[in-house]
Amino acid sequence: MSSRKIIWKPSTERKNSSSMTLFMKWLKYERNHKFADFSELWEWSVNDLEAFWKSIWDYFRLTSSTPFSKVLDEEKMPGASWFKGANVNIVHEIFKNLGEKNDKTAVSFRSETIGEGVLTWDKLISKTNSLVLKLKELGVQKGDRVVAILPNTPHSLVAFCATASIGAIWSLCAPDMGETAVLDRFKQIKPKVLICQDSYIYAGKFINKVNSLNNIIKNLTSLSHTIVVKIRDNKLTEKHLEWDEIMCLKGESKIEMVPFDHPLWIVYSSGTTGNPKPIVHGHGGILVEMTKQSLHMDLAENDHFCWLTSSGWIMWNVQLVALLRECSIAMFDFAPNYPDFYEVWRKVDSENLTYFGAGAAYFNSCMKSNIIPKNEFSFDKLRSIGATGSPLSQEGFKWIYQKVKSDIWLAPLSGGTDFAGAFVIGNPLSEVREGEMQSKSLGCAVYAFDENGNSVVGQVGELVCTKPLPSMPLYFWGDKQNKRLIESYFVRFPGVWKHGDWIEFTNYGGSVIYGRSDATINRRGLRLGSSEIYRAVESLSEVVDSLVVDLEYLNRDSNMTLFVVLCTEIELSEDLKEKIRGVIKSAISARFVPDEIIKIYEVPRTLSGKKLEVPVKKLLLGSDPKTVVNRDSMANPSSFEFFINFARNLTL
Repeated sequence: MSSRKIIWKPSTERKNSSSMTLFMKWLKYERNHKFADFSELWEWSVNDLEAFWKSIWDYFRLTSSTPFSKVLDEEKMPGASWFKGANVNIVHEIFKNLGEKNDKTAVSFRSETIGEGVLTWDKLISKTNSLVLKLKELGVQKGDRVVAILPNTPHSLVAFCATASIGAIWSLCAPDMGETAVLDRFKQIKPKVLICQDSYIYAGKFINKVNSLNNIIKNLTSLSHTIVVKIRDNKLTEKHLEWDEIMCLKGESKIEMVPFDHPLWIVYSSGTTGNPKPIVHGHGGILVEMTKQSLHMDLAENDHFCWLTSSGWIMWNVQLVALLRECSIAMFDFAPNYPDFYEVWRKVDSENLTYFGAGAAYFNSCMKSNIIPKNEFSFDKLRSIGATGSPLSQEGFKWIYQKVKSDIWLAPLSGGTDFAGAFVIGNPLSEVREGEMQSKSLGCAVYAFDENGNSVVGQVGELVCTKPLPSMPLYFWGDKQNKRLIESYFVRFPGVWKHGDWIEFTNYGGSVIYGRSDATINRRGLRLGSSEIYRAVESLSEVVDSLVVDLEYLNRDSNMTLFVVLCTEIELSEDLKEKIRGVIKSAISARFVPDEIIKIYEVPRTLSGKKLEVPVKKLLLGSDPKTVVNRDSMANPSSFEFFINFARNLTL
């Protein structure tokens, strides 16, 4: 890749006052580590993992109720053990240093459903205590699972804080997820308590969730109690407790300190086969990863942070990065294009946000809508913009600098649900180049590997991480002997984490993500396994088989095509297409409705019967048909001819 145009440079003042510079100064005076630049700092961070992560612990003054004996027992993946002997709690770290600041704003919120308002730190703690008291009364203990179907509002944040305070395990789904998608996740982990909202408003439309929730509750046989945030006078058929009544409970509650690797939450990263993967992260691993990430995001106490996110996306969890730095956060729960694409920017300006992040797809949609936010708003306080979920194109970079604000630090990042972090990320000390992420993340030994497992620079390869991170999964829930975990990340290059992205690193430290190297669907920032789409589509009597391919690629929006094999003599009519779209909407989410539906006569499969999703994707992205698959390994080699011809006529 040729060097991309520099579009912004930080001022000397901004660099000198950045969190990264302050950290480097601390390392110099407290640890006698002198680094000429960020590149040297990164090299040290991956070559001396123990010293680096101990410095993160000490710099951010993280606390443990018991001393730890060793930072890292062995550099291995999977199975690395971190901060052995430490007892922590991430909620304790969020609340510990408030002192006299309890009356300051912790959370502001804007919601189509519940309106707008603020929670002070004192109010956030008080509501958390109320829910803790009730959960303990209901018998919730360490290790029990508390799950929620809630939007990105303070209700979900309070519920998380209360659950984690007890040492129970948290898991969250968004209200717009279909019954099947929710049950595929929650049934695996057998929750004890469900917290849900009976309805919501989106894009001005009232959506009643009572029937759906009743079905979910009925099928979650492990549930002992349900807590409901009532929006309308809806009656759940199951016995339930009401959120507002619980919030009236008064009293203090103790935050339970738990082992460093005690499960914090379960998040879901869908693979191409089987149920969504229930990924378990630990309190300590998330704590040190997120405090480190705050250096790359250049967050400080007086920042007002917002990431435009669904509660079903890992970026909901990343809001903790700001809370751990005692920043206030803004939670937005409304349609970003209602009544128009200016709505989010109105809130960015009126909220006086200093940091605003969103999925790259959102910025692309703004660009295509031809809005010019800088003509309407001043954005006086806005210093930084983040982007993730999919690659932000060069055109997206230009749009932000030309149409939003010229003097702004645009810092895209890319990582994953898998470790609740970023492999490549912003760097407040570096210039911004069009279409590039600025740097590798500290502590992340990431490289681009060619087919032979050799690191390459200046060409596209598989994104890999060669050394362990504290926030890597403890395990997958119910995954005996880590079989599924190993299959997900460590088969292609044994002992090396293969992330599933195509990436190119530059010789000056930047990088460009070129899309998924596997068949996982990345739809406007939210990942889903193709198996979930198949389960929904193939439940229809008219559909015999199916294949889905997402052609998201650099500089291009997600373009998802669904290929269907139909019963004999059935044609793919518009009515049938609408029926297919409807079942995907209902079972999964409207986000995963395909852009195109095309009839085929056979799905290409391996001899063992697996759908050849990745070869088809590579073919449609322009790869040579001879290189994407060995026809001798196929059960039905002639089926590939359709896709070869389809690719010839495809305009990307």
